[in-house]
Amino acid sequence: MSDVTDAQPTLRIAAAVIVDDAGRWLLVRKRDTAAYMQAGGKIEPGEDPRAAVVREIGEELAVVVDPTLVRDLGRRDAPAANEPGHRLEAHVFAVDGVTGAVPTAEIAEAVWVTPAEAARLPLAPLTVDLLREAGAASAPR
Repeated sequence: MSDVTDAQPTLRIAAAVIVDDAGRWLLVRKRDTAAYMQAGGKIEPGEDPRAAVVREIGEELAVVVDPTLVRDLGRRDAPAANEPGHRLEAHVFAVDGVTGAVPTAEIAEAVWVTPAEAARLPLAPLTVDLLREAGAASAPR
């Protein structure tokens, strides 16, 4: 996992791991930024993280997500890609059934990439960690 410290200000986010049947990951790049990352965003005060990821996917990609297709993958900590000196408390969810994603709101670009293709992109620290974990989970034992 990426290095973070408790002294850094914390951003609570919900992040979506969206993988299609071909094993490609959906990554987004926000306007005026370089790093590609999971769709998702800040959790509003009092908002459930699962509801936040569903809301954010709708706002960012114009996709209506069936909440029953959202699986909790746990919480991760990572440095924030777009807010220097901040760390993320990320509630990560696998989201199935996402098709027809269209970048909206603050999203400049949405791409479907294999993990090998993703490795050639500038990636957010959380995305690096998630791709590494996914690779380790699929490696032969």
